[in-house]
Amino acid sequence: MFKRKILSTTSRLQQLVMAVAFYFVLVYAITAIFPAPRAVSLGFAPKTVENVTFLADLSWLEADGGRQIEQQYFDALLQLIAQAESLIVLDMFLFNAWQGPVSETHRALSDELTDALIQQKQLKPSIAITVISDPVNAVYGGLPSTHFAKLRAAGIDVVLTDLTQLQDSNPLYSGLWRWLVRPFGNSLGSALPNPFGPGRVSVRSYLALLNFKANHRKLLVADNASGELHAIVSSANPHDGSSAHRNVALQFTGPAVIDLLVSEKALLSMSDADTSWQAWPESVKTAVQAHPALESNTPKDAALAEQVLASPLSSASLQIVSESRIQQAILALLETAQPDDQIDLLMFYLSDRDVIDALISAHQKGVKLRVLLDVNQDAFGRKKKGVPNRPVAAELVAAGIPVRWCATDGEQCHAKMLYRKTSQYADLLLGSGNYTRRNLDDFNLETNVWLRLPIASAASGTDTDNDVAQGGTRAAINDAATHFDIQWSNQNGRTYSTAYEQFANESVWLKWRYRFMEATGFGTF
Repeated sequence: MFKRKILSTTSRLQQLVMAVAFYFVLVYAITAIFPAPRAVSLGFAPKTVENVTFLADLSWLEADGGRQIEQQYFDALLQLIAQAESLIVLDMFLFNAWQGPVSETHRALSDELTDALIQQKQLKPSIAITVISDPVNAVYGGLPSTHFAKLRAAGIDVVLTDLTQLQDSNPLYSGLWRWLVRPFGNSLGSALPNPFGPGRVSVRSYLALLNFKANHRKLLVADNASGELHAIVSSANPHDGSSAHRNVALQFTGPAVIDLLVSEKALLSMSDADTSWQAWPESVKTAVQAHPALESNTPKDAALAEQVLASPLSSASLQIVSESRIQQAILALLETAQPDDQIDLLMFYLSDRDVIDALISAHQKGVKLRVLLDVNQDAFGRKKKGVPNRPVAAELVAAGIPVRWCATDGEQCHAKMLYRKTSQYADLLLGSGNYTRRNLDDFNLETNVWLRLPIASAASGTDTDNDVAQGGTRAAINDAATHFDIQWSNQNGRTYSTAYEQFANESVWLKWRYRFMEATGFGTF
């Protein structure tokens, strides 16, 4: 009898293991079979660029330990909104006033942005304003956004991205959620505290959160009195709790702005919000609809980006890259780098295995690398364990790559920027995308810009003449390089960064925790 019970228990255990294994295979097979929606990873060719400006929000520590902040980005964004005549398209991930347990407000960014949009709508009643954001700001339907309510009341179109159209970055959980939770929707509730700020929400809000999906883009397009379209692509959110963070952005004009609008039109269509882009000015709609066919959802290789690098370039260019296109650009820049080329990486989250391997390979070839990372210890008043950057930094340092940490005091080193300089070209890649599986493998919605400048073009004429001819690109590239240098070297008697040893963590447990989270999607990065 006892033996039969053991056999029966063993049999049931085997059946359970087989069922779990089948579920694992099924959910990953579904993710592989069904591609990301057409709004993801669209392909755009490099375009001529004009009026380029590098913008940065920076923080540092004084000798007495006090923190200082210097910001450019949101002032520039608000100025573009104030100049708009007939169109504003804003796509922002975090757009709220929520704080963590410890307030980190430097500016009430969410109120400033809301008021600026409403004021412009009141001044220009016929202006088309489209605000696109992530459902996280309404806790996935569990807590209405006061900012979005104000915008809608003023006649401004607010679209919350349909995240269900995106692939599952956390497939082991999302497969269950799709069948057992999603059919019941969500509604206002008070069962649990709002995980992001004041108020209470339903259990279903937490269950939706665990899908770890996001429209993580951060960009603005606006016209002016002369009808010229301006754009800003950045790493910054209009989120009060993020208002002291370090961030970077690029402001520009030129044909690539239409590429941005084409990308946003595809996102709106994915979210069943075609009426929003159909309200844009006729000239803009005509340009967007006349855009040539886009290459989308290509295999994960760097072929397209390598073609860009291999093509002769006589003047500055700018390319819109999103989702896996960002990864293709990163890998192309790293893999084609030659000995003595300079590559500087400033990054909030670094965890993508392909990128890490490419960094190590570039270093082994003799490329001069510098990596400046956030410590991953602060998240809106909550302390973190340093995943993924600390175990990744340990791996890079073991390979001989110089690594330093951003010296922060509650704020985050939230920038995502790669700078490369060769004997022929200078490249700048920045935007919303962290270098993680979720950001680079078509799970999140991301937008970056890739700015290129031929060094040889400066050989003729004065630097000033050439910079005007290059649309200000030389100044923007130099400003980005200087932005990294002053932080790496702690210039002007300010503490921007600290040595790797100060926050080193070479724990095997932390390493495998990061590896598991990166591979499975069981993590927030």
